[in-house]
Amino acid sequence: MRILLTGSKGQVGSALLSALAPLGELIAFDRRSLDLLDSNSVKRRVETETPDIIINAASYTAVDRAEQEKEVAFAVNSQAVRELARAAKAIDALLIHFSTDYVFDGAKPAPYVETDAPNPLGVYGRSKLEGERAVAASGCRHFIFRSSWVYAREGRNFVNAILAAAKTKPELRVVSDQHGAPTSNLAIAGAVARILSDASVRQKPSGIYHLSAAGETTWHGFAREILESKKLDIRLTPVSTAEYGALAPRPKNSLLDNAKLRATFGISLANWRDGFRAAMRAMH
Repeated sequence: MRILLTGSKGQVGSALLSALAPLGELIAFDRRSLDLLDSNSVKRRVETETPDIIINAASYTAVDRAEQEKEVAFAVNSQAVRELARAAKAIDALLIHFSTDYVFDGAKPAPYVETDAPNPLGVYGRSKLEGERAVAASGCRHFIFRSSWVYAREGRNFVNAILAAAKTKPELRVVSDQHGAPTSNLAIAGAVARILSDASVRQKPSGIYHLSAAGETTWHGFAREILESKKLDIRLTPVSTAEYGALAPRPKNSLLDNAKLRATFGISLANWRDGFRAAMRAMH
């Protein structure tokens, strides 16, 4: 099995590097070694490598900055994805692409299923939704995995932001009215590796699948778990979304229903708290 991986130095991509290694020949690229915005370069590289599977872990994920960098966000999250999907279609490769809970507006009171109508609130969510649609429109065989509240040892994410802030601030103000399931990059990569190791993977139906941790919490609850894991005694003050005043709007409900993933692939991720504790043990 030949696997072409993009975004190999990102949060999900870095975890996939080790998770996918036992499955076959892995050809990994970061943004310096493969310019996804150069359609000719993407086409040539895919034609040269002729992978069986293309995994696109490259993404523009700066949610607030995207409001001012709309063109960049759409270039990476939509236009580059379209070129990869077209290239995958041309050689009949399976494309795996990652998306987000931010394609929803968060108004639903229950966890979102794959058939719920998207309604992104900000530029980041809109760019990711357009990327999803580009994959579907290409006609390539594909799995789009939507996840939520992704964190990793490396990179810019909520866990690292909380730990960094705790070093310099006596009090942390954290949003308590947004609900979701924090999901580690290790859990995502492990699930993808298990899916690809199944000999019947090519017979699974193309489409969108929700891939996130079980259970739910708030950003405030997650922050408390992070601080407790490091035995840090920092005052943690809950605030509303409006009080916090982030530049980009966020969905109040980011919970994803994973029943389709379980029914199709026989995979369920652990509860977010168990997943976090396992990730912290693996990360340090």
